[in-house]
Amino acid sequence: MNAFFDREIILENKFVKLVPLSEQYTYALRTIIFDKEITQYTGNHIVDDHDLEKYIRSALANRQEKQTYPFIVIDKLTSQVAGMTRFGNIIFHNKRLEIGWTWYGKPFRGTHVNLAAKFELLRFAFEEMMFNRVQFSVDADNLRSQKAVLKLGATQEGYFRSNYVDASGNCRDDIYYSIIRSEWLVLQRTVFSQFNNRPAAQQP
Repeated sequence: MNAFFDREIILENKFVKLVPLSEQYTYALRTIIFDKEITQYTGNHIVDDHDLEKYIRSALANRQEKQTYPFIVIDKLTSQVAGMTRFGNIIFHNKRLEIGWTWYGKPFRGTHVNLAAKFELLRFAFEEMMFNRVQFSVDADNLRSQKAVLKLGATQEGYFRSNYVDASGNCRDDIYYSIIRSEWLVLQRTVFSQFNNRPAAQQP
């Protein structure tokens, strides 16, 4: 099971390509991440190159420690790095995980990128990993992300008070959502119908 974190997972459709995070993407991330709209919900202060390098090292360490699997999201229509996302809170024996830690640079918000990326992550979780549940947690004040998760066809489940501590040390509330495996076929034909013809996941 833990061999999952050693795999080089590449997910792709006609709109986006998701590749494992590496330090080679530092410069591309530098062009889009210094934005308070992003960092206020990441739990990190990222205001300069030092912060960015620390953030990338931490994300890579999380993968080494088998906590999260971070991806770079590339917009294929512009060939530019659009942002990042991750698999995390992975419980293999209960067949569940969380998709989150997602952010996009300003030019890519509200575009095709999020739906296309989430399709590939959900497809991999339900069809390759054969998991039963995918959950999402969104800061209670992050209205844009709440709307984006609902557009995926997710069900709102509950309001979790003081669920995490932000970069300034404040307790923050989260709203949880989920999609379960029995809903996936329907969502493929409705919400994600435009992605039916896509390349399979690439692995070594």
